[in-house]
Amino acid sequence: MVKKWYFYTSLAIIIAFLSAGFKPLKIEKNDWFLIKNTDGTRYLYPSIEQEDYINLNFPFTGNLFIGFKEALGFKESEGKYKKINSLGYLGKYQFGIETLRSVGVKDSILFLKSPKLQERAFVALLSKNKWLLQDIIEKYDGKVVNGILVTESGILAAAHLGGAGSVRRYFKHNGKKFIKDAYGTSIRSYMKAFGGYDTSFIVANVNAVASLN
Repeated sequence: MVKKWYFYTSLAIIIAFLSAGFKPLKIEKNDWFLIKNTDGTRYLYPSIEQEDYINLNFPFTGNLFIGFKEALGFKESEGKYKKINSLGYLGKYQFGIETLRSVGVKDSILFLKSPKLQERAFVALLSKNKWLLQDIIEKYDGKVVNGILVTESGILAAAHLGGAGSVRRYFKHNGKKFIKDAYGTSIRSYMKAFGGYDTSFIVANVNAVASLN
């Protein structure tokens, strides 16, 4: 009995001694998510301030623009900036040569090497398509067309896939005409998959261009 008491007492002393040697881990908060807001694409989250998350019901990408562009970029190329598909479409967002020229990019090799230029080209194309389709957006945003809730981001995504003209044909036929790209992906599928994101800060500008300056 004495031996057991001695054993447990010794064990308790050893544990107490070892525990005293460890200090609580001090967690430092670093501003690791700060970016330059060169494209008007300011990220609001994640934040180091806990109160910023009160009453939010979505993950940090939520319906924010970062969620939109990353989802679309993954669909187009799995997010690979240097990808060239079998039809010659380039980069993360799979731009065709003519589309690149329409946003002021003439050097396709430089385009493939520059993630920054690709992101700016994407925003520029959104601005251009928003201008070209502003009447469509005003008329159909928030309405259900052929079973799909139409939103601005869905319209812009569909225009990215097939061009503004294809989106106009889609609504001309009340969403019932099957309009698709060369790989068989439909305008309707993009309208549905990429609807509901916040693209409100995109400024409609038919003359939008992308540059590294």
